[in-house]
Amino acid sequence: MSRSPSSTKGSKSQRQLKVGEEIRHILSNILIRGDLHDPDLEGVSVILSEVSISPDFSNARVYFTPLGGTNPDLVKAALGRVAHIMQHELSRKLTTRRCPKLKFFQDISFETAGRVGQLIEENRTSLPDPVEPDEETEK
Repeated sequence: MSRSPSSTKGSKSQRQLKVGEEIRHILSNILIRGDLHDPDLEGVSVILSEVSISPDFSNARVYFTPLGGTNPDLVKAALGRVAHIMQHELSRKLTTRRCPKLKFFQDISFETAGRVGQLIEENRTSLPDPVEPDEETEK
């Protein structure tokens, strides 16, 4: 299921936000290095936009966006296959007592923003030009 990361319910604590950002940074570095050896991830650029941590720090929702027209379903499946490798590397580098279980979700916020912009532009072009008030009607 794809979802926008900002649509999660409730407010996050400072600790959750800080750990989520630390996890995002570590996972991004793992993807950049390319040590995952999955054919569906080779040569694919993936942006990790947000990591949302559960209140008990046991689960992490990782929101991603593939670049270059790559099929998001293939990328999601590939990330799921290498999640255990990423989780092992994460557990070595993370400063928390518990390493959360990683779950990957496509971030659709960029697509949604683009669609909203397109609808606004379509609405703007379909509106008639504003009519100048007639001098006689003002008197």
